[in-house]
Amino acid sequence: MTAVASSSERATAGGRPRRRDWTDWLYPIGALVVAIVVWDLATRIFDIKPFILPPPLAVAEALRDDWPALLAHASTTLTEVVAGFALSVAVGVPLAVVIASWPLAGKAIYPLLVGSQVVPKIAIAPLFVIWFGFGIAPKIIVAFLIAFFPIVIDTVIGLRAVEVEKLYLVRAMGASRWQEFSKLRLPNAMPFVFAGMKLAVTFAVTGAVVGEFIAADRGLGRMIVLANANLDTASLFAAVVILALMGIVLFFAVDLVERTVVRWHPSQRGTHHESL
Repeated sequence: MTAVASSSERATAGGRPRRRDWTDWLYPIGALVVAIVVWDLATRIFDIKPFILPPPLAVAEALRDDWPALLAHASTTLTEVVAGFALSVAVGVPLAVVIASWPLAGKAIYPLLVGSQVVPKIAIAPLFVIWFGFGIAPKIIVAFLIAFFPIVIDTVIGLRAVEVEKLYLVRAMGASRWQEFSKLRLPNAMPFVFAGMKLAVTFAVTGAVVGEFIAADRGLGRMIVLANANLDTASLFAAVVILALMGIVLFFAVDLVERTVVRWHPSQRGTHHESL
């Protein structure tokens, strides 16, 4: 029997990353539509009060009516998220290199990193307000503290996940320690780094909102707090929708960068079933 491959499959076999097709979005969009229909039916069948669970139409109306305010507050939250994420990458990747390169440093730093994640950020966020004021800085710091951990962990794993045979080969060829790192360890770790960054950018959204819950005069977190106090559940859901969209866009932005930077990696080639 002869395997018949489509043009996209042949491109994948050649090592080039598979481009996203419109059908890739069909399933998530379909699932979203089903969830909205079930949500709407539930509010009607069980006669759920709007202040408990507003129907989808009420949320859509809140998005329409509050759009200028949502956009203004979203810009503040987005600034906090991007700044916290960028700081997590700038600190997390070099720290992971130190941990992976020097075992003693890893033994000293690793337990402290784990301990820093055990402490609830909402418990120490008020301290940042006392130390850094009511501006944007405390929110960036909370976003950073939540986001940098997966970057460190995934990068360390990637730097260490090198086949022993490859290490023996480059050392037998006389490679220096820097050449071993830059030509072997770092390229091997890049998919892991981006995996950590994908997690981190979504965690940064959570961190920024947590900071805004504590003390803020702007931001989507502030809107959620006010809407909750006023039992304006539709506006609360509208802010949550914007936050979800923000996280999705940022996630796929990182994914796009990954597809460009590590397009050579097998993870970017997609999986296709051959028809016999």
